[in-house]
Amino acid sequence: VQLQASGGGSVQAGDSLRLSCAASGLTSGGWYAMGWFRQAPGKEREFVAGISFNGGLTRYADSVKGRFTISRDNAKNAVYLQMNALKLEDTGVYYCAADRFFGVRIGARDYGSWGQGTLVTVSS
Repeated sequence: VQLQASGGGSVQAGDSLRLSCAASGLTSGGWYAMGWFRQAPGKEREFVAGISFNGGLTRYADSVKGRFTISRDNAKNAVYLQMNALKLEDTGVYYCAADRFFGVRIGARDYGSWGQGTLVTVSS
């Protein structure tokens, strides 16, 4: 599985940004949980949001609940992260991840495939 994240950029606090992740090499008929993680400078990678294979279940980190929305389009093999009301602390490299699983994965160690990351910088 190959994942390509895009959509990062430099924005001001309060702005919105939409990240996309294109997946390829998925097993036909396979079930893939997808997730977004982020890593700020000097910090460990942390879970941001996850979505089940059919989009029916989602989970969010407490720090982004009500501001971020994860979604997916299985016809396009893509997952998205809509980020609204961005804060300074949302700055970091955002990674998308995939794993063959029905439900939602929230642990980084649970994901077997990772994209290269896209940088989001939020300034005041």
